[in-house]
Amino acid sequence: MSTTFDLAALLAERGAERYTLHARHLNHQLPRMLRTIGFDKVYERAEGAYFWDADGRDYLDMLAGFGVMGVGRHHPVVRKALHDVLDASLADLTRFDCQPLPGLLAERLLSHSPHLDRVFFSNSGTEAVETALKFARYATGKPRVVYCGHAFHGLTTGSLSVNGERSFRDGFAPLLPDTPVRLGDLDALERELGRGDVAAFVVEPIQGKGVNEAPPGFLRAAQDLLRAHKALLILDEVQTGLGRTGDFYAHQHEPGVEPDLLCVAKALSGGYVPVGATLGRDWIFKKVYSAMDRVLVHSASFGANAQAMAAGLAVLSVLEDEELVANARRTGELLKSRLTALVDQYELVHAVRGRGLMIGIEFGRPSSLGLRGRWTVLQAARRGLFAQMVVAPLLQRHRILTQVSGDHLEVIKLLPPLIIGEREVDRFVEAFRAVMDEAHEGGGLMWDFGRTLMRQAVAGR
Repeated sequence: MSTTFDLAALLAERGAERYTLHARHLNHQLPRMLRTIGFDKVYERAEGAYFWDADGRDYLDMLAGFGVMGVGRHHPVVRKALHDVLDASLADLTRFDCQPLPGLLAERLLSHSPHLDRVFFSNSGTEAVETALKFARYATGKPRVVYCGHAFHGLTTGSLSVNGERSFRDGFAPLLPDTPVRLGDLDALERELGRGDVAAFVVEPIQGKGVNEAPPGFLRAAQDLLRAHKALLILDEVQTGLGRTGDFYAHQHEPGVEPDLLCVAKALSGGYVPVGATLGRDWIFKKVYSAMDRVLVHSASFGANAQAMAAGLAVLSVLEDEELVANARRTGELLKSRLTALVDQYELVHAVRGRGLMIGIEFGRPSSLGLRGRWTVLQAARRGLFAQMVVAPLLQRHRILTQVSGDHLEVIKLLPPLIIGEREVDRFVEAFRAVMDEAHEGGGLMWDFGRTLMRQAVAGR
């Protein structure tokens, strides 16, 4: 069999056009934004926790593709699993048979959640949440879902309905019936449950936007309230699951929490094949799939495909064999303690929070007069500019990729691959200290960049 398609030749011929192609055919604001903040890099290859550019310079990845690269980029075990499954030429996606890989991956996932019984496989985190919302509403016969302010559960219409960030919701109404409450506010949750129409409460054990952790005891108390009112607890562990916080699931840090529905995705993919999973109780699945004529009432064309299942099985094997959950706990504690020690040293650093390798660094109003004036000007232009002023030099000068942890938030989030160790911690802390030193000196290129961001913010209003 012959073919004229040569991927390597195509990339060699047209790879340099990457930013032009995006501007012309995809989201035209993305290359514009990347150029504005100096993120318009050209990465040639990646492995583990690092990227390399065309000049061979390495970049430390403290973002992990928003958490997708939990086991690092191009892990050899995951690569081999995908080669093997392609070489097997399986009769995949016939849709009218039962392949072994989905059952095997479901079995492995459920072994970490012994109170849950069944799994539905989809293609992303937002689809996993959509599944949970549908199942909860059908199983309870109630329409409304309670969620938390600042929550992020995805951007499709159902998951957007329980998204706590107004900037994502604006212009896309009407959405599903919903009600926000403050994370940790049990009284507000109980008031909503008392109205009798709540199907479920969906919550992240640690919110991705801002890295806000549920208060101790909140999840267990919320679970008790929900059960009393015959409503379901949905835990969104799309970002926090699979070892990210130093336990297999973040909710396992709090004894006795047993969600009715649990959503995972991101790291389960190994960074290769999109996959989402919704784990749930037996009675919920049996109610949704109550008869043979409802067998396809909720399905996904690419759900449970062989490549995704093989990637997921390989990822779980790597997590266990390389003890990455324990490494996330150990390395996360080291990184957090090193950063927490800087709170008293730098007046612009207000707090360090999070668990495992999910850490947020929050900046706030300084006390000294000169810095306070600059801070006030930045805040007047647009909240969140200072955090961007930190992220930019971390990449441009120190070759470390991080992110601002949400729109209008003065928080940067660290979400590195679970494989990092002391060497990467040292590199990040040293770079962060250098950026903070410059910021507290009150001059230099960092504040010049701040003025550029202010002009962009004002022009964009």
